[in-house]
Amino acid sequence: MDVNVKQIEGIWTLGYSLDRHTTRSTPVGYNEYGHMQFDTERPEAGEALFQLKYRSDYSQVPIIGQQLYSSFGSAFASASLVVPMPASTSRSRQPVTEIAKDLAQRMRVPCVENLLVKTGITPPMKDIESRAEKVAALVGAFNVYDVLGEGIFDVLIVDDLFDTGSSLEAATTVLRGYRKIRNVYVSTVTRKR
Repeated sequence: MDVNVKQIEGIWTLGYSLDRHTTRSTPVGYNEYGHMQFDTERPEAGEALFQLKYRSDYSQVPIIGQQLYSSFGSAFASASLVVPMPASTSRSRQPVTEIAKDLAQRMRVPCVENLLVKTGITPPMKDIESRAEKVAALVGAFNVYDVLGEGIFDVLIVDDLFDTGSSLEAATTVLRGYRKIRNVYVSTVTRKR
């Protein structure tokens, strides 16, 4: 996979994204339901993520997992566990969780799905104006469960898309409040900017 890796800045220790989400999106007209349709061009990572999330093509999971490992494995070598970002959309099989499991296996560390859990309901982020208000709403929706053994851990959060960084900032804030977490790293498949 050809990627355009970029470091993503935030309150986390270190973060990277594989590539942009889209390279071009042109409106082509309305469908029979009155919804605007787009001709969208995506880089390889964006297309793989699109196929996984919106076409349920789970054959993309090992492709994405391998690219995350190849691109970032050494940067996150101190991570002793991988945590999937809690999903905002309910699905029987969560794409981000599948990617996190694959990456954790390649890194030879556990994927801990029940460490960071979204337990609260948040209003749509598009309805919240300021970044600080978004982060506060999200922080209140996440809980950390004491599922780790003894020790201090470096954790890698895996997410699909980096947009404003509000959800990753909230997750990082909550994880840093847990006495067993030292460093929080983040890795996303794509980014909007």
